[in-house]
Amino acid sequence: MHSKPQWLRAKAPTGEVFNETLNIVKLHNLHTVCEEAACPNIGECWNKRHATVMILGSVCTRACAFCNVATGIPDKLDPHEPENLAKAIKKLNLKHVVITSVDRDDLPDGGANQFIQCIEEIRKITSETTIEILTPDFLNKKGAFEAIAVASPDVYNHNIETVPRLYAKIRPRARYFHSLYLLKMVKQINPKVFTKSGLMVGLGETKEEILQVMDDLRSAEVDFITIGQYLQPTPKHAKLDRYVTPEEFEHYKYVAYSKGFLVVASSPLTRSSYHAEEDFNRLKACR
Repeated sequence: MHSKPQWLRAKAPTGEVFNETLNIVKLHNLHTVCEEAACPNIGECWNKRHATVMILGSVCTRACAFCNVATGIPDKLDPHEPENLAKAIKKLNLKHVVITSVDRDDLPDGGANQFIQCIEEIRKITSETTIEILTPDFLNKKGAFEAIAVASPDVYNHNIETVPRLYAKIRPRARYFHSLYLLKMVKQINPKVFTKSGLMVGLGETKEEILQVMDDLRSAEVDFITIGQYLQPTPKHAKLDRYVTPEEFEHYKYVAYSKGFLVVASSPLTRSSYHAEEDFNRLKACR
């Protein structure tokens, strides 16, 4: 068993704003990836009124080896979810929102239309809020991610998660080159949209493999990369290989910028939507 190093210890979530955010999330019956994935940054983010909302229910149709979200038979779609989400965002006074979801392989479009309705409702109710989406791969769902790209979120994020060699173990029902294809096509369909992807380290990948993923993402014209430490949620999940040092994360950041990414977030506690608003402002400044 690896003991957690000092640099990965986050403070327990407390505070008035944290509790206020929690109450609004509960009142509007929203799921958040912050809670479902047991994110270590929840205290910091919620005290800044940053929350990553999870649509399409809280039960996933896949069982990726790294993920703490429940797997099973999902609930029926909530037709009021887009409207409830937009109202909660207005109440939280979010300037930038991140919307993600569970995988819904049971739905004909994988839930793509729910993403589109959420984008439309937010723009109707709180038009000044910028929208970042983090979608599944919609594998074998024809036209799904393409329709979301046309709906024009400000940022389209889809995580590559790990290196190709580890896919069979870590992401068995996903395909590395399909994820690259999705990111490349989103950029081609709607060049105005910033594209973003992220990966976890500490699962047994090599430095050379990480650098190859960076090259592949740049070939797909991805603007923004996030790199963070994998933390094993429970003993049943994929084993942690090692803790990557802060110095190594800094090195990855330096290399990623040298390869042409507009924005790079690379640190032990980096997650897909950690500091998303600040990073989006940095992205806009690059245009």
